[in-house]
Amino acid sequence: MKLSLKLSCRTLLKFTWGLVLTLMLAVLPLEVASARPGTLGRLQIARLHYEGGGDWYCDPSSLANWMALLNARTGIPTADTEAVVTLDSEDLYQFPFLYVSGHGRIALDENDLTELRRYLEAGGFLYVDDNYGLDPSFRTMVKALFPEDELLPIGSEHPIYHSFYDLAGLPKIHQHDGEPAQGFGVSKDGRLVLFYSFSSDIGDGLEDPEVHGDPAETREAAARMAVNIMMYALTHP
Repeated sequence: MKLSLKLSCRTLLKFTWGLVLTLMLAVLPLEVASARPGTLGRLQIARLHYEGGGDWYCDPSSLANWMALLNARTGIPTADTEAVVTLDSEDLYQFPFLYVSGHGRIALDENDLTELRRYLEAGGFLYVDDNYGLDPSFRTMVKALFPEDELLPIGSEHPIYHSFYDLAGLPKIHQHDGEPAQGFGVSKDGRLVLFYSFSSDIGDGLEDPEVHGDPAETREAAARMAVNIMMYALTHP
């Protein structure tokens, strides 16, 4: 059952989001439809529960807020809550978009790395938001995940900064140690499969306003970047 589910969902991931919405209603197994009532046909961001000691669960209000603003600004039907998956979850391939954040260490074993690479090469998209502290272990993980590729800077001309809003580049949400905000990525066969926001903290900017006390313009910058990331992922399968 696990193998057949993954194969059918990998096929779906190769289509544009509009087709995915239609096909999911028609061909996903009954067990999948009944597993998450109220989410079928709605975009739901999946947060990766990873090992290594890092707080994979950080910024708890950010993903629900992200989905709500996506619905309000783009009309994409979205779920009310995030999903949480591991790389051996049977429902991993339901989700075209996988989110990682944290302040600490991320560590994936060989099986996890194999599954994550398979997911990305099948059409999935990984967004990693360094919440100040994830960077060293994440870069080590990427070298193991794609040893033949480099994590390269993503310049301001890249379509991810222009997929919905025209942005000058990755916004700086929180200062921390003063490093400039910088986007990085890994591409396979001409498609960006992994986007990494360093020294920016998009997730913090998406949290409920009272959590960090960010001004409205800062939260708006985070919201616009978040919309762009998702719109790029959904329109570049």
